[in-house]
Amino acid sequence: MNRDRLQKRSAPYIFTAPFFIWFSIFGLFPVIYAFYLSLHHQVGLVAERPFVGLQNYIDLILDERFRHSLWNTTYYGLGSIFVILPAALILALILHSPTLRMKGVFRIAFFVPLLTSSVVVAVIFALVFDTRYGLLNNYIVEPLGFERISWLQDGSFVIPALVVMGLWKWTGVNSLYYLAGLQNASKDIEEAARIDGAGHWAVFRYVTFPQIQPVVLFTVILSIIGSYNLFAEPYLLLSNSGDRGLMSMVYLFNNAFSFAKFTYASAIGYILFFIILVLSVAQLRIFSVFRDD
Repeated sequence: MNRDRLQKRSAPYIFTAPFFIWFSIFGLFPVIYAFYLSLHHQVGLVAERPFVGLQNYIDLILDERFRHSLWNTTYYGLGSIFVILPAALILALILHSPTLRMKGVFRIAFFVPLLTSSVVVAVIFALVFDTRYGLLNNYIVEPLGFERISWLQDGSFVIPALVVMGLWKWTGVNSLYYLAGLQNASKDIEEAARIDGAGHWAVFRYVTFPQIQPVVLFTVILSIIGSYNLFAEPYLLLSNSGDRGLMSMVYLFNNAFSFAKFTYASAIGYILFFIILVLSVAQLRIFSVFRDD
């Protein structure tokens, strides 16, 4: 009897133990060890690793290349929030229209960019942004009467080019988030507002949008996290642009695996984590998530 009772009590722990062991080894330990490394100085695989406290963080604040990469990343993040997400919301409103047919086909099509490998995306947009043969220059820029643009070399256009690429990759999936929110919005409240004389814009602004604010908050925080973790596309697409297209995660990767500055790279990772945390909490405050009522 005692043995059966012991087996019943231990069964949940036995079945959940693999997850916690895996998470501790490959999730929790690297995070703690990275913070430990950020407080030390190490270049290369050497035995000596002197404790330097916050010196790596101080050096990062004074590091002009890191500040430049942080600005580029923030620039892209602003493009994600103020260009990609509004485009996704407009697309969701179009899909939400009762007169639109074949909605299921559009929803499936919007997942294709998300399923495409980052390497493939970088190769495709390297052709799109090519100065001599690219689609943008040949079919949009030149027909409008402008000179060809060096999208991936000109410092004024490198980050906007990344935003254009993000517009293709992320607009569709974000529009599906918004579409789900629009479909769950109360139709009775919207109809009551129309009966009271409210126009389409007034209904959306004062009735519909407040109901989809949790979805908007979700997409904004995802965009912030994704922007500061963007690596594969700029690493592959902007390899010849120098510091003009340097992103924070690329700078972290270069310090860790090109220059073997593991402690410095760990400090970069924790600064990015702190920035994402602060911006996410700020968004929660802006959307009044912590409000009692």
